[in-house]
Amino acid sequence: MDGPGRSRRWALRRVLRDSVLRLRHPRDHVAYYRAVMQDTVAQGAARAVGNSDRKAWREGGQRQFDYLRSHGLRPDSRLLEIGCGNLRAGWLLIDYLEPGGYYGIDISPAVLLAAEETVVRMGLTAKLPYLVLVDDLTFDLLPDAHFDVVHANSVFSHSPIGVIEQALSHVGRVLKPDGHFDFTFNRTERRERNVLREDFYYRTETLVNLARRCGLDAEFMTDWEDLRPRQSKLRVRVPAQADRAG
Repeated sequence: MDGPGRSRRWALRRVLRDSVLRLRHPRDHVAYYRAVMQDTVAQGAARAVGNSDRKAWREGGQRQFDYLRSHGLRPDSRLLEIGCGNLRAGWLLIDYLEPGGYYGIDISPAVLLAAEETVVRMGLTAKLPYLVLVDDLTFDLLPDAHFDVVHANSVFSHSPIGVIEQALSHVGRVLKPDGHFDFTFNRTERRERNVLREDFYYRTETLVNLARRCGLDAEFMTDWEDLRPRQSKLRVRVPAQADRAG
């Protein structure tokens, strides 16, 4: 169990780790955060990717899954999860979707190994989920207009604006014309900031305007706020052809 002393030691370790990794990866945030995850997993996978025996792990995954279903996710949908982690929500999605309907990507090899273990432990190998290591968010290996839903939970909360812009610049290509991309973010109404290059805080209008510059419509999901989550959610879509022409 975490106590005050252990929490202080962990906070100090994060500060020291950040100092070292800033020197090793001064400009490549993906490499920086991959190293963060590798170090965190080394301290205990439960801290890095969640423990499936923990109530919070299951409740958090169930909340994401229920929300996606309430917004039209069907068994025959195709879903891409960015930053799939150890499948907190992913195992529910894999179980619900038809075989081959789930595609999960992550930047961390250690986390993807934990995801594979989850698939086996939950008896989901027959669902043939795709779990792929990536180095960026250009989605180059994915086909055009393939996904009904793209989903990212607690990914952009750890991402600088350049990484978010890269994802928004490319996600429209892989979405079906009537598809959507939901992502959570740390919302602030004050100064935008980051903490140790691991936790980033954005104003809603910053991300809405960024989506528009990337050719996407953006909507703040007020019904997600009703669930009292730790992070807020935006949904982006590719505008209809008529809207773009207008």
